[in-house]
Amino acid sequence: MTTYVLVHGGFTDGWYWGETATHLEKEGHRVLVADLPSTGRDPATLGGLPDDVAEVRRLVDEAGGPVVLVGHSYSGMVVTELADHPGVVHTVYVSAFLPARDQSLMDLFGSDPAPWMEMAADVAATRVTGDVEVAHQALCADLDPSRVPEWHASLMWSSAAILGVPSTAPTSMHPLTYVVLEEDRAIPPEAQEAMAARADHVERLATGHVPQLTDPTGLAAILAGLTDDVRESVQ
Repeated sequence: MTTYVLVHGGFTDGWYWGETATHLEKEGHRVLVADLPSTGRDPATLGGLPDDVAEVRRLVDEAGGPVVLVGHSYSGMVVTELADHPGVVHTVYVSAFLPARDQSLMDLFGSDPAPWMEMAADVAATRVTGDVEVAHQALCADLDPSRVPEWHASLMWSSAAILGVPSTAPTSMHPLTYVVLEEDRAIPPEAQEAMAARADHVERLATGHVPQLTDPTGLAAILAGLTDDVRESVQ
């Protein structure tokens, strides 16, 4: 049995991981799913990157043993902060930002909001556009159209405070895997490949930005394939 801590990206919560978590649990693995303080329904009450890191650290500590830590999209910034955590034996970046020391999300993503993002008028927060079709095409064009309304309704605000915080990027004490999403329109594959060059191992899925919803079986199979590293860590 392997323990996985699954960390969502911006504009959503742990709901994204539901199907992937179910597949892993059916294989006998233990799964803990994070809900990050930087994302929520009320843009005035959101936390920042340090709050997200603290929440994920709490889950890893709670696991009480070797953990495979998985970050999607924005949460690459979060899981990188735990690169030297003794409880983590493997980190997986799923089309996730992999910063070098002192790099911020703004350094990696750019200072201008993406065309599918909207800024709040009165607080420092961003969200996915209310134009459902624009959001669909940008983030998950491969999602069954019948599921798009539920997906879009689930989206939340994310704190803009996360954009400018530089990563401390401690030296990693364990292997890194990068999962390149080959049809991603939110983080282009070429940008993913550049970050993946710093990983120890690279996997690829032919999906858009949200494989948790469009190919949870394939994503779970990649994650389950990392169990050898966990076994070696406890021998």
